[in-house]
Amino acid sequence: MSGTSKETSLRLMTRTTPTVLWNDSCSLAELGESIEGNGTVGATCNPVIVLSVLKKEWGLWKDRISQLIRELPSASETEIAWRLVEEMSAKAAALLAPVYEREKGRNGRLSIQTDPKLYRSAEAIVAQAVHFAELAPNMIVKIPATHAGMGAVEEATARGISINATVSFTLPQAIAVAEAVERGLSRREKEKKDISRMGPVCTLMVGRLDDWLKVAAEKEGIIVDPRILDWAGVAVMKKAYRIYRERGYRLRLLSAAFRNHLHWSEFIGGDVVISPPFEWQKRFNESDVTVENRMDQPVNPAIVEELQKKFMDFRRAFDEKGMTPAEFDDYGATRRTLRQFCKAVDDLAALIRDQMIPDPDK
Repeated sequence: MSGTSKETSLRLMTRTTPTVLWNDSCSLAELGESIEGNGTVGATCNPVIVLSVLKKEWGLWKDRISQLIRELPSASETEIAWRLVEEMSAKAAALLAPVYEREKGRNGRLSIQTDPKLYRSAEAIVAQAVHFAELAPNMIVKIPATHAGMGAVEEATARGISINATVSFTLPQAIAVAEAVERGLSRREKEKKDISRMGPVCTLMVGRLDDWLKVAAEKEGIIVDPRILDWAGVAVMKKAYRIYRERGYRLRLLSAAFRNHLHWSEFIGGDVVISPPFEWQKRFNESDVTVENRMDQPVNPAIVEELQKKFMDFRRAFDEKGMTPAEFDDYGATRRTLRQFCKAVDDLAALIRDQMIPDPDK
């Protein structure tokens, strides 16, 4: 659908199905438009997104960066970079605050990512999560689904912090996250502490699983119908959703890392979160893809069988016992994503450095 006089496809989805929309950006302009036009009830901030926002809105943030440099004379470029992440997150959280109050914590949250470089230390992740949760009542803190991250998920949840597991691509990770959240919630309940306004989610970066299998096909010389590779993440998400419902886990799944419309359309009707970037939202609204319940429609068994036959890393992703938490950090998609996220932290710090120490040769 297109045109201001018609209901957008995403608005129709959020109005008529349990599926909710979060905006994969903390740009205030994009978030405001997404809330108004598409019924968005959440958003995300991390160093990758901050870099993207700065490219689009440099004029809005350049003076504030200079001001932070003056206000924090002993701070490193990395410390100022994270202060910028926090400020962007807080502004977006304020925009979502009315939704948070209306929906009593289930939605209306700003998802802020912990430093990916901390992925090996549960203690360091929890410490940063505690700090981030204090920035606004409606923060949800992203914790990586790494080996150490599982302990951090439980501990942060036990402390009353709503978490969003990230760097997550597989069924073993989704189950481990759900179990860690359940342990954390049970600890709070035993201590007679409130959990009524907590809203944890587990992200599955469906497109990044597809990406990794395409890399594996090239590296290993695997010949396969290329169309089936776009279904790998969908198959994992649908299986995880079925298991979550069967076991009654008290968190939702979130679809992220969009590469095609399947990462939206195949999950419509599920009690899940869809979190596409704003540009993908526009593409979905302008498409002829219909809004109908597809979450309970299984992926073609022949596609799943072919993926399992050809790709060991799909078998590891699709089987609940395909990996132990100790093996999460060595999974190909995990390594690729952590490296990208860590590089984004470095790139953001380098941008701050250019303002702190301008290049005298330019």
